[in-house]
Amino acid sequence: MTTYQKTSLQRPHDQAMIAGVCAGLARRFGMGPNTVRALFLLSCLLPGPQFVVYLVLWVLIPKS
Repeated sequence: MTTYQKTSLQRPHDQAMIAGVCAGLARRFGMGPNTVRALFLLSCLLPGPQFVVYLVLWVLIPKS
């Protein structure tokens, strides 16, 4: 049986590059922060409201 610790979604100040949104999402889902940043940058090449979603998450996710 595998156990894992679920962390709450927070913006860490120690790994933040701009606002800490990608680092917070990476910590929450057990990924590397650079992986999430790269995925976000790649998603910006596609049409859609990615930048707006980032700004909304910046406002909604509490800082740790």
